[in-house]
Amino acid sequence: MYADNTLTPKEATRLCALGMLADGPMAYAELAAGVRHFVTHVMGPSLDVLGTSVELLKHEGLVKAISGEKDKAILQITPDGLSEFKTLLTARIKTAENDLNKLVIALKFRFMDYLDTAERIQQLNLLSDAVENELARLEDLRAHHSEDSVHLIEWLDREIEDLERRLDWLKDKRARV
Repeated sequence: MYADNTLTPKEATRLCALGMLADGPMAYAELAAGVRHFVTHVMGPSLDVLGTSVELLKHEGLVKAISGEKDKAILQITPDGLSEFKTLLTARIKTAENDLNKLVIALKFRFMDYLDTAERIQQLNLLSDAVENELARLEDLRAHHSEDSVHLIEWLDREIEDLERRLDWLKDKRARV
């Protein structure tokens, strides 16, 4: 993890793989394809993110083959893998929006059912805090550039509206947990 306890690109991919195996055993090739599909559809192709090896997860004892060989091996998450999965799932998120953060947020929602109610609320609070920080940053930028190009102001207004809607949605979701 980064110093601020947020996920690196490889850890985001690790979270995806471990989460998919938390759903149940699956073939090596199916896992690799599933991780690649999810990651590339959320943030686009990235060698930084797709560099995590299932072999490394096996070597670290986080997953194990329960039958078959090579890409037909059926993999299962281990108790150590479940512990690592939970650690990654509850990691902090960065404030600024970027493709990696979008992936981490998507993974948090994808696997939120593995968290108890208090942990879900904590994650929704983290997400709300990140949106509030981003909103404050853009509102400050808008105030500083209020006399600049109308195009910049219109774009900032649209971004601010999107963040306000996202924050309302997160608050509503938290109330329903």
